[in-house]
Amino acid sequence: MSTNDPYSLSVSSVLEPPTSVWESLKYLGPGFILSASIVGSGELIATTLVGAKAGFVLMWFLIFSCLVKVAVQIEFGKHAISSGETTMASFNLLPGPRLGRANWSVWTWLLLMLVKMLQVGGIVGGVVLATAELFPWLAEYPYRAIATYGIALSASVLVFRGYYLLIERVSLVMIAAFTLFTFASLIALQSTDMAITSNELLGGLIPSVPSETMLLVIAIGAFGITGVGGDEIMAYNYWLIEKGYASYTGPKDLSIAWERRAKGWIRIMYWDASLAMLAYTSMTVMFYLLGAAVLHRQGLVPDGKDLIHTLGNMYTQSLGPWARSLFVLGAVVVLYSTVLAALGAWTRMFSDAFGRIGLLDFQDQPSRRKAIGIAAWIIPLIWATLFLLLGNPALMVILGGLATVVILFIVVFAAMYFRYYRLDQRLLPTALYDCTLWISAIAICLVGVYVVYDQIYLPLRQLWFPTP
Repeated sequence: MSTNDPYSLSVSSVLEPPTSVWESLKYLGPGFILSASIVGSGELIATTLVGAKAGFVLMWFLIFSCLVKVAVQIEFGKHAISSGETTMASFNLLPGPRLGRANWSVWTWLLLMLVKMLQVGGIVGGVVLATAELFPWLAEYPYRAIATYGIALSASVLVFRGYYLLIERVSLVMIAAFTLFTFASLIALQSTDMAITSNELLGGLIPSVPSETMLLVIAIGAFGITGVGGDEIMAYNYWLIEKGYASYTGPKDLSIAWERRAKGWIRIMYWDASLAMLAYTSMTVMFYLLGAAVLHRQGLVPDGKDLIHTLGNMYTQSLGPWARSLFVLGAVVVLYSTVLAALGAWTRMFSDAFGRIGLLDFQDQPSRRKAIGIAAWIIPLIWATLFLLLGNPALMVILGGLATVVILFIVVFAAMYFRYYRLDQRLLPTALYDCTLWISAIAICLVGVYVVYDQIYLPLRQLWFPTP
């Protein structure tokens, strides 16, 4: 197998990890793609929806959602770097029943991704609605359908060849530009009559639970997609591998050199994950504050066909009417970056999952590239079709978020299995890290149990045993 294949571990590919901060910066990047896939769905849509409906009261919960899942993400990253295994390869080695060649976790993920299709379909719809704000005639059929499929397939063109570097650089530029624009809007808001008071800000940081059931459902759905969701945690391994972290570490052996390289590249991964967390948590707070300060106070809810138009109010109220066009352009950029990053990840994960089932050899580079190329054309067509059928991006994103919460169950189980059954003893973490990992796992499971109880058990019980 070719030594330039990042999925193939070879002694000829090993590279000593950088020791200086400046040199380390050159090897950051997987977190940028992760941030791009998070910001469009979780932050721009779901976070502002929660802020618009709940006001400031749930800001603490969204921040908690961003922070609490990082330990699980890091555990996945450590496993990928030290073993060279992709996520699906690791899932296929989890304990439990098998159907054919694939583990139960692979099959369960495939089923849940049918619902997850709604989430990115909603984001594609967000790009269409944002574009229609600039060109109103796109809101009418058949132009809306043409625009939807055109936007979806344009992502196919960029991802078709499967080049990592292109996705990384586009993601970084798009996210950086929109972050600066949003920060400027939030600062400008403080000079208006909608300025956020210190009491409102402090009140949002104090944990409290709203009594309205619908707000809880929206918040739980947002938990699945703000910060790193289950699918982003899974996708992170592929970006780490394609960046070269695993191949630079090399095949595992008993040498001190391998231990040094593994610890060094894991340290770089810590920096990458931490900076990504800082980026998307900052965006979460900014979007939430704008949603609570502007939309909630005016009783505006970003939903349906008016999603982008309503979101634009967050910027026009702070920067003035001229900012709407700039916001719309920024929304197109950040939502499209999410579509691009999601497609890059999904093409790899689906190809890998189908490989575990036995439909292809994912470890074979030509076979893998062909599968990624085919998936790059099929998946966006499904996203576009779902949006045209349902037409409500905000609802689609929240429903996809609920499925992500369930995926997090599998991710947590896998992370704990990696930590206690497959981690090389030379890479054992500190007690503080283990404590953080357990807090992360317990928090995710508690939220997941609530989703299963409220969204699955109670409706089924009412169906089978209706209240007289």
